[in-house]
Amino acid sequence: MAATLCQVLGFVLSLIGVAGIVAATGMDQWATEDLFDNVVTAVYSYSGLWRSCVRQSSGFTECRPYFTILGLPALLQAVRALMIVGIVLGAIGCLIAIFSLKCLKMGNMEDNIKATMTLTAGIMFVLAGVCGIAGVSAFANLIVQSFRFTTYADGGFGMYGSGNVGGLTGALTPRYTFGAALFVGWIGGAILLIGGIMMCLACRGMVPERKQRYDGMAYKAASQHTMYKSDTRSRPVYNDSYKAQSRDGRQSNQMFDYV
Repeated sequence: MAATLCQVLGFVLSLIGVAGIVAATGMDQWATEDLFDNVVTAVYSYSGLWRSCVRQSSGFTECRPYFTILGLPALLQAVRALMIVGIVLGAIGCLIAIFSLKCLKMGNMEDNIKATMTLTAGIMFVLAGVCGIAGVSAFANLIVQSFRFTTYADGGFGMYGSGNVGGLTGALTPRYTFGAALFVGWIGGAILLIGGIMMCLACRGMVPERKQRYDGMAYKAASQHTMYKSDTRSRPVYNDSYKAQSRDGRQSNQMFDYV
C-alpha cells in the first residue's frame, strides 16, 4: 500500500513538474526590464527564449520573434536545447509511468515488469528535472552578467552581447532582471525532480521478495544417549530328527534344513 501511494504521488508531482517546464519554455517573461531608477517609463520591454516584446504605456504590446538561429548566442541556444530535452524526457516518462501504475491492471503484467517501468520513468523524471533546472540557471547567470555590465550611461553591452535589446539602443539600454518564467522553471524542475525520486523509491516496494527453497531430506544426527533395542524376532528352530545317520548307525552332527 505504501509503495502504491508513493508511486501515485510521485506520478502526480511529475505531471505538475512537466507542466511547469512546458509553461516556462513558452513564456516570454524570462528577462524583464528593471524598473528601478528607470528614466524611461513609457516603454517596458521583456524577452524570452523565442521572442522579445515591448509594451507601451498605452497598453499596446509588440513582439518580435528571433528570426535567426545562428545569430543568437551559444548560451541561449544551449538553454533552448536543455528545456526541449527536459520536456521530451518528461513526456516519455509520463507515458511509461501511466502503464506502470500498480493501481491499474494491464492484462497479465507482472509486478517485476511494473517495477522496472517505474524505475525507468523515475530516472527519466529526474533527468528532465535536472535539464530544466540547468537551463533556467544558465539563463539566470546570463541575466546576472548582463545586469552587472549594463548601465544607463553606456549602451555598449546588452543582455545578448549588443546594445540593441527590445528596440532600445545607445544611452537608453535597459537593464534586465529575473522574469516570472525563471521562477516557474525552477519550481517545475524541483517538483519534477522530487517526483522522479519518489518513483524510484516506489520501485523498491513493488519488487516481490524472492526466497529460495531447496528440496531435500531432513537429517537428524544421532545423539550420544542412543539406546539400542535387542532383536526380538523369532529365529528358525532345527529338529534333531533330521540329523543324518552315518553308515555305522551313529547320528552325525550334520543338520539339513528342508524347505
